[in-house]
Amino acid sequence: MRPEEIKELLDAKPFAPFRLHMTDGKSLDITHPDNAIVSRTKIVLGVGSDAATGIADHIEHCALLHIVRVEELKAA
Repeated sequence: MRPEEIKELLDAKPFAPFRLHMTDGKSLDITHPDNAIVSRTKIVLGVGSDAATGIADHIEHCALLHIVRVEELKAA
């Protein structure tokens, strides 16, 4: 997937949460645009954010090359 495509999803107004499906079978949810940083070759995600503090449990580095598909999630 191209970085411009991910940025387009992150910058959408209003933001719509989405799930990244990876080649290894893992899936990662992006529920807030501030939880992601996109570079030319990867996306860095703050995962497991506490809703009250916004502090992530851990960070995932994912190569854009390994994104199989993107699934839009229903807003909470």
